[in-house]
Amino acid sequence: MSTPNNTTTAPETPPVVYPDYESLKLDRPAPHVLRVLLSRGKMNSLDFQMHKDLGSIWRRIDEDPTVSAVLLAGEGRAFSAGGDFDMVQRIIDDYDFRCQMWKEGRALVQNMLDCTKPIVSAISGPAAGGGLAAALLADVTVAGRTAKLVDGHTTLGVAADDHAVALWPLLCGMAKAKYYLMTSDAITGEEAERIGLVSFCVDDDEVDARALEIAIRLSQGAPSAIRFTKLALNNWIRAAWPSFEASLAFGILGFTGPEAKEGLAALQEKRPPVFEQRSYI
Repeated sequence: MSTPNNTTTAPETPPVVYPDYESLKLDRPAPHVLRVLLSRGKMNSLDFQMHKDLGSIWRRIDEDPTVSAVLLAGEGRAFSAGGDFDMVQRIIDDYDFRCQMWKEGRALVQNMLDCTKPIVSAISGPAAGGGLAAALLADVTVAGRTAKLVDGHTTLGVAADDHAVALWPLLCGMAKAKYYLMTSDAITGEEAERIGLVSFCVDDDEVDARALEIAIRLSQGAPSAIRFTKLALNNWIRAAWPSFEASLAFGILGFTGPEAKEGLAALQEKRPPVFEQRSYI
Protein backbone atom coordinates (compact mmCIF):
# COMPACT_ATOMS: atom_id res chain seq x y z
CA MET A 1 0.00 0.00 0.00
CA SER A 2 1.38 3.36 -0.93
CA THR A 3 1.63 6.12 1.62
CA PRO A 4 -0.41 9.20 0.75
CA ASN A 5 1.74 12.18 -0.14
CA ASN A 6 0.40 15.15 1.80
CA THR A 7 2.93 17.60 0.41
CA THR A 8 1.64 20.20 -1.96
CA THR A 9 3.51 22.33 -4.40
CA ALA A 10 3.16 26.04 -3.75
CA PRO A 11 1.65 27.88 -6.69
CA GLU A 12 4.12 29.86 -8.72
CA THR A 13 4.13 33.58 -8.06
CA PRO A 14 3.19 35.41 -11.25
CA PRO A 15 5.90 37.69 -12.63
CA VAL A 16 5.74 41.33 -11.61
CA VAL A 17 5.11 43.75 -14.45
CA TYR A 18 6.79 47.14 -14.06
CA PRO A 19 5.24 50.13 -15.79
CA ASP A 20 7.15 52.27 -18.26
CA TYR A 21 8.42 54.86 -15.81
CA GLU A 22 9.09 58.33 -17.18
CA SER A 23 12.25 58.93 -15.15
CA LEU A 24 13.34 55.54 -13.83
CA LYS A 25 15.26 53.05 -15.93
CA LEU A 26 15.30 49.39 -14.94
CA ASP A 27 17.76 46.72 -15.96
CA ARG A 28 19.32 43.54 -14.59
CA PRO A 29 23.13 43.77 -14.47
CA ALA A 30 23.42 40.36 -12.81
CA PRO A 31 21.13 37.40 -12.05
CA HIS A 32 18.51 38.32 -9.44
CA VAL A 33 19.80 41.92 -9.22
CA LEU A 34 17.50 44.73 -10.34
CA ARG A 35 19.10 48.11 -11.04
CA VAL A 36 16.91 51.21 -10.60
CA LEU A 37 18.47 54.18 -12.35
CA LEU A 38 17.26 57.72 -11.69
CA SER A 39 17.14 59.36 -15.10
CA ARG A 40 15.82 62.89 -15.51
CA GLY A 41 17.99 65.56 -17.07
CA LYS A 42 21.56 66.37 -16.12
CA MET A 43 20.95 66.37 -12.36
CA ASN A 44 18.13 63.81 -12.03
CA SER A 45 16.00 66.32 -10.16
CA LEU A 46 12.63 65.04 -8.99
CA ASP A 47 9.30 66.22 -10.33
CA PHE A 48 6.05 64.92 -8.82
CA GLN A 49 5.79 61.85 -11.04
CA MET A 50 9.38 60.81 -10.45
CA HIS A 51 8.98 61.32 -6.70
CA LYS A 52 5.80 59.24 -6.74
CA ASP A 53 7.39 56.46 -8.81
CA LEU A 54 10.50 56.38 -6.63
CA GLY A 55 8.27 55.93 -3.61
CA SER A 56 5.97 53.27 -5.02
CA ILE A 57 8.37 51.03 -6.94
CA TRP A 58 9.55 49.29 -3.75
CA ARG A 59 6.21 47.59 -3.29
CA ARG A 60 6.49 46.02 -6.73
CA ILE A 61 10.09 45.00 -6.10
CA ASP A 62 9.12 43.36 -2.82
CA GLU A 63 6.59 41.21 -4.69
CA ASP A 64 8.97 40.30 -7.53
CA PRO A 65 10.19 36.70 -7.06
CA THR A 66 13.00 37.23 -9.57
CA VAL A 67 14.70 39.97 -7.50
CA SER A 68 16.99 39.17 -4.58
CA ALA A 69 18.83 42.50 -4.37
CA VAL A 70 18.43 46.03 -5.71
CA LEU A 71 21.02 48.51 -6.95
CA LEU A 72 19.91 52.17 -6.84
CA ALA A 73 21.94 54.74 -8.78
CA GLY A 74 21.72 57.96 -10.74
CA GLU A 75 22.36 58.28 -14.45
CA GLY A 76 25.21 60.55 -15.47
CA ARG A 77 27.22 62.75 -13.13
CA ALA A 78 24.62 63.17 -10.36
CA PHE A 79 22.68 60.87 -8.12
CA SER A 80 19.85 63.40 -7.71
CA ALA A 81 19.69 67.13 -7.03
CA GLY A 82 16.39 66.74 -5.14
CA GLY A 83 13.07 68.35 -6.01
CA ASP A 84 12.98 70.66 -9.02
CA PHE A 85 11.99 74.32 -8.66
CA ASP A 86 8.61 73.91 -10.34
CA MET A 87 7.59 71.22 -7.87
CA VAL A 88 8.74 73.31 -4.90
CA GLN A 89 6.80 76.32 -6.18
CA ARG A 90 3.68 74.21 -6.53
CA ILE A 91 4.07 72.92 -2.96
CA ILE A 92 4.19 76.53 -1.80
CA ASP A 93 1.16 77.62 -3.86
CA ASP A 94 -1.20 74.64 -3.82
CA TYR A 95 -2.67 73.24 -0.59
CA ASP A 96 -3.94 70.04 -2.19
CA PHE A 97 -0.60 69.41 -3.85
CA ARG A 98 1.18 70.14 -0.57
CA CYS A 99 -0.90 67.43 1.12
CA GLN A 100 -0.17 65.03 -1.72
CA MET A 101 3.57 65.62 -1.36
CA TRP A 102 3.30 64.96 2.38
CA LYS A 103 1.66 61.65 1.52
CA GLU A 104 4.24 60.74 -1.12
CA GLY A 105 7.17 61.69 1.13
CA ARG A 106 5.79 59.45 3.85
CA ALA A 107 5.26 56.60 1.36
CA LEU A 108 8.87 56.77 0.12
CA VAL A 109 10.25 56.14 3.60
CA GLN A 110 7.59 53.60 4.55
CA ASN A 111 7.94 51.55 1.38
CA MET A 112 11.74 51.44 1.47
CA LEU A 113 11.63 50.27 5.08
CA ASP A 114 9.02 47.63 4.27
CA CYS A 115 10.78 46.30 1.16
CA THR A 116 12.34 43.02 2.27
CA LYS A 117 14.89 42.89 -0.56
CA PRO A 118 18.32 44.34 0.36
CA ILE A 119 19.02 47.67 -1.37
CA VAL A 120 22.46 49.02 -2.26
CA SER A 121 22.87 52.63 -3.37
CA ALA A 122 25.69 53.97 -5.55
CA ILE A 123 26.08 57.67 -4.74
CA SER A 124 27.98 59.73 -7.29
CA GLY A 125 27.96 63.51 -7.57
CA PRO A 126 25.28 65.60 -5.84
CA ALA A 127 22.62 63.87 -3.73
CA ALA A 128 20.00 66.09 -2.12
CA GLY A 129 16.37 66.19 -0.97
CA GLY A 130 14.20 63.22 -1.85
CA GLY A 131 17.04 61.70 -3.86
CA LEU A 132 19.30 61.75 -0.82
CA ALA A 133 16.51 60.21 1.24
CA ALA A 134 16.32 57.23 -1.12
CA ALA A 135 20.11 56.92 -1.23
CA LEU A 136 20.55 56.83 2.54
CA LEU A 137 17.52 54.63 3.20
CA ALA A 138 19.32 51.90 1.24
CA ASP A 139 20.70 49.11 3.39
CA VAL A 140 24.26 49.52 2.12
CA THR A 141 25.50 52.85 0.78
CA VAL A 142 28.56 53.36 -1.42
CA ALA A 143 29.65 56.96 -2.07
CA GLY A 144 32.32 58.45 -4.29
CA ARG A 145 35.02 60.51 -2.60
CA THR A 146 33.82 63.75 -4.18
CA ALA A 147 30.11 62.96 -3.92
CA LYS A 148 28.21 65.87 -2.39
CA LEU A 149 25.52 64.93 0.14
CA VAL A 150 23.34 67.75 1.42
CA ASP A 151 19.95 67.69 3.11
CA GLY A 152 19.37 71.32 2.16
CA HIS A 153 15.94 71.86 3.70
CA THR A 154 16.87 74.73 6.00
CA THR A 155 18.53 76.56 3.10
CA LEU A 156 15.17 76.30 1.36
CA GLY A 157 13.51 77.69 4.48
CA VAL A 158 11.73 74.56 5.70
CA ALA A 159 12.45 72.06 8.46
CA ALA A 160 14.48 68.95 7.65
CA ASP A 161 11.98 66.23 6.81
CA ASP A 162 11.98 63.41 4.22
CA HIS A 163 14.02 60.91 6.24
CA ALA A 164 16.80 62.71 8.06
CA VAL A 165 15.36 63.25 11.55
CA ALA A 166 14.69 59.53 11.91
CA LEU A 167 17.81 58.23 10.20
CA TRP A 168 20.79 60.56 10.63
CA PRO A 169 21.07 60.34 14.45
CA LEU A 170 21.26 56.54 14.09
CA LEU A 171 23.91 56.71 11.38
CA CYS A 172 26.22 59.52 12.47
CA GLY A 173 25.08 60.49 15.99
CA MET A 174 22.96 63.33 17.28
CA ALA A 175 25.77 65.92 17.41
CA LYS A 176 26.66 65.59 13.72
CA ALA A 177 23.00 65.19 12.70
CA LYS A 178 22.01 68.43 14.41
CA TYR A 179 24.88 70.39 12.89
CA TYR A 180 24.46 69.21 9.30
CA LEU A 181 20.65 69.26 9.29
CA MET A 182 20.40 72.73 10.82
CA THR A 183 23.16 74.31 8.70
CA SER A 184 22.52 72.39 5.44
CA ASP A 185 26.29 72.14 4.96
CA ALA A 186 27.33 69.72 2.22
CA ILE A 187 29.26 66.56 3.09
CA THR A 188 31.73 64.85 0.77
CA GLY A 189 31.61 61.10 0.37
CA GLU A 190 34.88 60.85 2.26
CA GLU A 191 33.53 62.80 5.23
CA ALA A 192 30.24 60.92 5.09
CA GLU A 193 32.10 57.65 5.57
CA ARG A 194 34.22 59.10 8.38
CA ILE A 195 31.17 60.12 10.42
CA GLY A 196 29.23 56.94 9.61
CA LEU A 197 26.60 58.43 7.31
CA VAL A 198 27.45 55.96 4.52
CA SER A 199 28.77 52.42 4.56
CA PHE A 200 31.72 52.85 2.19
CA CYS A 201 33.61 55.56 0.34
CA VAL A 202 35.58 54.64 -2.79
CA ASP A 203 37.23 56.49 -5.64
CA ASP A 204 34.65 58.13 -7.89
CA ASP A 205 35.28 55.78 -10.81
CA GLU A 206 34.80 52.71 -8.59
CA VAL A 207 31.37 53.53 -7.15
CA ASP A 208 29.21 51.59 -9.58
CA ALA A 209 31.43 48.51 -9.62
CA ARG A 210 31.70 48.34 -5.82
CA ALA A 211 27.96 48.81 -5.34
CA LEU A 212 27.20 46.12 -7.92
CA GLU A 213 29.69 43.75 -6.27
CA ILE A 214 27.87 44.14 -2.95
CA ALA A 215 24.44 43.74 -4.57
CA ILE A 216 25.57 40.51 -6.26
CA ARG A 217 26.94 39.16 -2.99
CA LEU A 218 23.66 39.89 -1.22
CA SER A 219 21.68 38.34 -4.08
CA GLN A 220 23.62 35.09 -3.64
CA GLY A 221 23.19 34.87 0.13
CA ALA A 222 20.50 33.12 2.17
CA PRO A 223 17.45 35.18 1.12
CA SER A 224 15.21 34.64 4.15
CA ALA A 225 18.05 35.16 6.63
CA ILE A 226 19.14 38.40 4.94
CA ARG A 227 15.59 39.74 4.64
CA PHE A 228 14.66 38.94 8.24
CA THR A 229 17.87 40.62 9.39
CA LYS A 230 17.01 43.72 7.39
CA LEU A 231 13.47 43.88 8.76
CA ALA A 232 14.70 43.47 12.34
CA LEU A 233 17.33 46.19 11.96
CA ASN A 234 14.81 48.55 10.40
CA ASN A 235 12.86 48.48 13.66
CA TRP A 236 15.50 50.89 14.99
CA ILE A 237 14.29 53.37 12.37
CA ARG A 238 10.64 52.54 13.01
CA ALA A 239 11.20 53.34 16.69
CA ALA A 240 11.91 56.90 15.54
CA TRP A 241 8.70 57.06 13.50
CA PRO A 242 7.02 59.66 15.76
CA SER A 243 10.04 61.93 15.25
CA PHE A 244 9.85 61.36 11.51
CA GLU A 245 6.12 62.16 11.42
CA ALA A 246 6.73 65.39 13.35
CA SER A 247 9.56 66.42 11.01
CA LEU A 248 7.43 65.72 7.95
CA ALA A 249 4.59 67.82 9.33
CA PHE A 250 6.94 70.67 10.29
CA GLY A 251 8.54 70.56 6.85
CA ILE A 252 5.18 70.77 5.06
CA LEU A 253 4.07 73.57 7.40
CA GLY A 254 7.17 75.55 6.44
CA PHE A 255 6.09 75.68 2.80
CA THR A 256 3.17 77.88 3.83
CA GLY A 257 5.40 80.62 5.24
CA PRO A 258 7.68 83.40 4.00
CA GLU A 259 10.93 81.52 4.61
CA ALA A 260 10.23 78.96 1.90
CA LYS A 261 9.41 81.71 -0.58
CA GLU A 262 12.69 83.47 0.14
CA GLY A 263 14.63 80.18 0.09
CA LEU A 264 13.26 79.23 -3.32
CA ALA A 265 13.83 82.72 -4.74
CA ALA A 266 17.43 82.64 -3.54
CA LEU A 267 18.04 79.27 -5.19
CA GLN A 268 16.50 80.44 -8.44
CA GLU A 269 18.56 83.65 -8.38
CA LYS A 270 21.72 81.79 -7.27
CA ARG A 271 22.30 83.99 -4.23
CA PRO A 272 22.43 83.43 -0.45
CA PRO A 273 18.97 83.59 1.16
CA VAL A 274 18.17 86.52 3.45
CA PHE A 275 15.71 85.38 6.09
CA GLU A 276 13.88 87.95 8.19
CA GLN A 277 14.96 87.53 11.80
CA ARG A 278 11.69 87.45 13.70
CA SER A 279 10.04 84.96 16.02
CA TYR A 280 7.55 82.64 14.36
CA ILE A 281 7.52 80.09 17.18
